[in-house]
Amino acid sequence: MPRFKLLIEYAGGRYSGWQIQTNARTVQGEIDRAVGDATGRREFELYGAGRTDAGVHALAQVAHLDIYTALAPAALRARINERLPSDIHVRRIDKVPHKFHARHDAVSRSYVYQIARRKTAFFKPFVWWIKEPLDVDRMREAARAFVGMKNFESFSAEAELETSTMVLVDRIELAEIGALLLIRIQGSHFLWRMVRRIVGVLATVGRGELTPADMERLLSERSPLPATLTAPASGLFLEGVYYPGDAGPGELEASLRIPNP
Repeated sequence: MPRFKLLIEYAGGRYSGWQIQTNARTVQGEIDRAVGDATGRREFELYGAGRTDAGVHALAQVAHLDIYTALAPAALRARINERLPSDIHVRRIDKVPHKFHARHDAVSRSYVYQIARRKTAFFKPFVWWIKEPLDVDRMREAARAFVGMKNFESFSAEAELETSTMVLVDRIELAEIGALLLIRIQGSHFLWRMVRRIVGVLATVGRGELTPADMERLLSERSPLPATLTAPASGLFLEGVYYPGDAGPGELEASLRIPNP
């Protein structure tokens, strides 16, 4: 059975995450339906590189699709996109060796979180508007504590279901672009809500309610605090999924432009 690699973008606001669920509208469910309608096939497998939570967006989600079809990748992509809702779009389809696996072959993933420093018409769907001033230098100092192989038990809502809460975080970058503060987190993989909880903790440091020194305590012992500080899903974007030989993320950029007043 041929295998295809799909590069997908979506606005996640209307969906209960990526993964197919019973009685819930999901991104994978919409693509699954569109593939069936586009090809007339009902026996195929669509497998994503990872889950995204309800309301989280993706600039470059990756999935692989196993399906018997005579359609060329470009024609398959066009037919699928014709049947998808406007907030989901397949950017690219390539035929790949059957040994390629969207999830297991990925070596890292990166997420970008967008914080608005002023009120904006776009704040509800695509950013988190924080009214209070944020000390970005303190946030950068605090972020350094999360880089490396660390135990993120305090940052996972379902730690007891994970085989391990050890995660390798390659880097965390903060950049101010116009009225946006962007936070990029790249790592081997991420626990459920881990990225949003890191962002929430960093924002609390920026407000002056936690210190950079408090980060070591959150990593060294189980704490319920990060769960209470979880950032909203609306500001989070899956930026990319990277495989052996990929260059990784480039320059940190905003997904939309929000100029200063």
